[in-house]
Amino acid sequence: MQVKERGIVLIPIDFSEQSIFAIKQSYNLAKYTHSKIVLLHVYEKVGEERYEDLTKLTKQTETESGGIPVEFMNVKGDIYTETDRVAEEISATLIIMGIESHMKFKDIFGGSASKLIRKAPCPVITIRGREHRDGCENILLPLDLSRQSREKVDIAVQFAKYFGASIRVLSVFSPSDAAYENQLLAYSHQVKQFIKSKGISCTNKSIASDHVAETVVDYANKIESDLIMIMNKPELSVKEFFGGTEAQHIVDISNIPVMTVNPMKRESMNHFGTGF
Repeated sequence: MQVKERGIVLIPIDFSEQSIFAIKQSYNLAKYTHSKIVLLHVYEKVGEERYEDLTKLTKQTETESGGIPVEFMNVKGDIYTETDRVAEEISATLIIMGIESHMKFKDIFGGSASKLIRKAPCPVITIRGREHRDGCENILLPLDLSRQSREKVDIAVQFAKYFGASIRVLSVFSPSDAAYENQLLAYSHQVKQFIKSKGISCTNKSIASDHVAETVVDYANKIESDLIMIMNKPELSVKEFFGGTEAQHIVDISNIPVMTVNPMKRESMNHFGTGF
């Protein structure tokens, strides 16, 4: 496993409780992935820069994290647009974003946050819940038969190696589609064998349901998962654009951190591999 000399974890902050909580949740991840933390504050008007608060928060984060390198950036503009732009500019390995528990993407952000995730040049972890997680023992990996789904298997393997975690493969299929069910179950078994061949503990579970997002989140809570890893769709249909995708719905309702991976190959993700 090749690890970058120093990765970058980018955390957009607006000084809300949830954005501060996202910082605290990043410490172990930054440590295990040999990353520095970059705090990104995006302000809309001159006079809202908050340099003094950012300097204080940066020093506090360095102390609390046990000496992880921490920097801050202060940028004028829209937080969603600028987060993706800055992530591209600094070759961020990961974006960690806190979301207030009462906020829904389509109702509160008008699609801006979901657009941030879709356009992000690296994986995005969204944290909605307030339960503190010191490590990552269980990664839930929902599968479908899309071509892009294979990419997240490699990334799940990489994160499991970082944390010494187990991977739980979950297949959700419609009760009325036997052909899809058979293909998905065969594929999930193949994925399980691949993960185990990498020396990682892995189980697989299949559930018949027409409510994919709710089933995924319910099962994640049942097995006390620490992270749900999902794949984003590069293109949206008209129905999905207005109504949202299953991936977006999982982010919207999950009290467990969700990592969204976009189906693109990026230089910033080279160390995750693409071997499956």
